[in-house]
Amino acid sequence: MNDPQNPSLAAIVQRASAERVFNFSPGPATLPTEVLQQAAEEMLSWRGTGVSVMEMSHRSKEFESIHQQALDDLRELLQVPKSFRILFLQGGAIGENAIVPLNLIRRASAEKPKADFVITGTWSVKTEQETRRYGDVHIAASSKEQRYVRIPDVSAWNLSGDASYVHLCTNETIVGVEFQQVPDIGQAHGRVVVADASSHILSRPIDWDRVQVVYAGAQKNIGPAGVTIVIVREDLLGFAHPLCPSAFNWRIVNEHNSMYNTPPTYAIYIAGLVFQWLKRQGGVQGIEQRNIAKAKALYDFLDQSAFYRNEIDPSCRSRMNVPFFLADESRNDAFLAGARANGLLQLKGHKSVGGMRASIYNAMPFEGVAALIDYMREFERSAA
Repeated sequence: MNDPQNPSLAAIVQRASAERVFNFSPGPATLPTEVLQQAAEEMLSWRGTGVSVMEMSHRSKEFESIHQQALDDLRELLQVPKSFRILFLQGGAIGENAIVPLNLIRRASAEKPKADFVITGTWSVKTEQETRRYGDVHIAASSKEQRYVRIPDVSAWNLSGDASYVHLCTNETIVGVEFQQVPDIGQAHGRVVVADASSHILSRPIDWDRVQVVYAGAQKNIGPAGVTIVIVREDLLGFAHPLCPSAFNWRIVNEHNSMYNTPPTYAIYIAGLVFQWLKRQGGVQGIEQRNIAKAKALYDFLDQSAFYRNEIDPSCRSRMNVPFFLADESRNDAFLAGARANGLLQLKGHKSVGGMRASIYNAMPFEGVAALIDYMREFERSAA
């Protein structure tokens, strides 16, 4: 019998699960409930060891098994070729804005290093601005004049012949545009394509013939903030700038199997649980079909409404981040208050664009999107 003054861990987990809401945060984002439940059950003692994963030495055989399983599962989920290396780093995707050029920008030329950028929104802008600290930046294409509502047509891209790499942000969380397919501009043309896939990694397959480096912060589709995934083709290791910190030198990190320094152990553990959860959902192919269904339901509702609008070109609408606006923006506060009262959280749009934004990552169930649509329909009706 549970003592109400001293509840068991199982009772605490059960009660907390009942309090869960639909969290549409762009990141840190919602995680699968069953992953959180398993983590709670293993919090005090992982598999009978008597210690939490947070207390484990990263050199212990127990954590090494957690680490290796996570690497193996991620490689399987994304079908990463053997010629690519998977690294677990720290610093987030913003950290990689510096770490990528420190590792790659001198690849083609140590005297006049340069990188090409396709600018499709806020995050690709931030990335190219950071890259300017380490070399020249050439803007091959930009949709700024179109307010980032579409991705520039690849036929109009002005790519350099001497850039060390081409950088793409393949899903822009703030404006809500997504590459439905990375264009074939890389390997066949002697170019290296680097993709910031932070906000849609593991939501759809990756064509490894078209990208040579993929990086992603964890806090959208992988786990808690703290670990960053870098997947890099092996022959691109070894071009780091002499001043690149050792802990961020991809060659050194790879040689030490991501254990050059103490890794973010608990974040890797949670990521591993998410990878196992994804495998139970049918892998990336299975979760992609769910993501298509969720996004379609929400966009279909927006498109038939005169009360709400989405401004992104249908050819590049994000499946993960759906921004929308009320026709009468004086009702924004009332909309958000009502949403919160209905257990629908974190719908306010980014301050740079305003409006609303629903982030519907892998862990957001279809029921959450359906609940949002029901609320939006009722709010529209009540405002008539």
